[in-house]
This record gives sequence, C-alpha cells and structure tokens, in this order.
Amino acid sequence: MALEIERKFLVKEKLWQQLDKPSGEFFRQGYLLTDPTKTIRVRQTAERGFITIKGISVGATRTEYEYEIPVAEAGELLNQFSGSELSKTRYKILFEGKLWEVDEFQDHNEGLIVAEIELESEDENFELPDWVDVEVTSEEKYYNSNLTLHPYKNWPL
Repeated sequence: MALEIERKFLVKEKLWQQLDKPSGEFFRQGYLLTDPTKTIRVRQTAERGFITIKGISVGATRTEYEYEIPVAEAGELLNQFSGSELSKTRYKILFEGKLWEVDEFQDHNEGLIVAEIELESEDENFELPDWVDVEVTSEEKYYNSNLTLHPYKNWPL
C-alpha cells in the first residue's frame, strides 16, 4: 500500500517574502471526487500531468496513489470533469536535508501560503525553518480539496 506521511504548516509571509528562493512552478489542480474519505485529483503543470487518489487522513498519514498522465489529457480531465479547482505556485526548498514544498495560492485562495514536508514516519524529527509558523496538519480547512470548495477569501477574519 502506498502511504503519504505529510505535515503541513502555515508560513510567516514577511520572512517568506525575504527568502532567496528558486523560481516556482505553477499548478492547476482540480478534483474529480471530493469525499470525506477519499479524493481523486488531477494536477497539471506546464509540462506534466498527474492523477492522484488519496484516502482518509489518520494523523499525518494517508493512502496515496499517484500516476503521471499526458499533460494534454490532464487539461482535458480538468476541463471536462473537475468539480472544483484551485491554482497555486509551488516552491521547493531544501532545509537541513529535508525538502519543503511551499504553495502560494492564487485566485480565491490568494494570501494563503502553506508549507508541507513529507516524512518517512510520523515521529521523524526535523528542523523548522524560521519562515515556518504554526502546524495545521490536522485542520481540514487547509486540505487542498477543501480550499476548492471553501476558499480562503471567504473565511471569517
């Protein structure tokens, strides 16, 4: 069984903006299925496409199956079958031997910046960069699938 162990954190915007970082990659991401127990996602970048099936999260762990598909087919699936979508720019940052993926959301989720780190085990130790803020791993409102249905711009202050 394919498992993803991922922890998610908010980002301190001021420190993030000051960071010297590589160029990001634009993602168009949509959902063919958003259910509390499973999601089916299609993701498209300029050069690649993916379809991903994810199970329910238990702590920071969930079942995940991801397959690369032709980029044109990813676009067709998004255009014809996606019930909800989001866009974001992803930055990959190496810090203390770990890869951090930082997403700056756009459109209806503009202003939200989330950092994710994939781990080998839930109790694995790692260092937090100074631009990382509070952990939101278990907060469902930060799941990408939920952001497509309940965008950040509509959250109460």
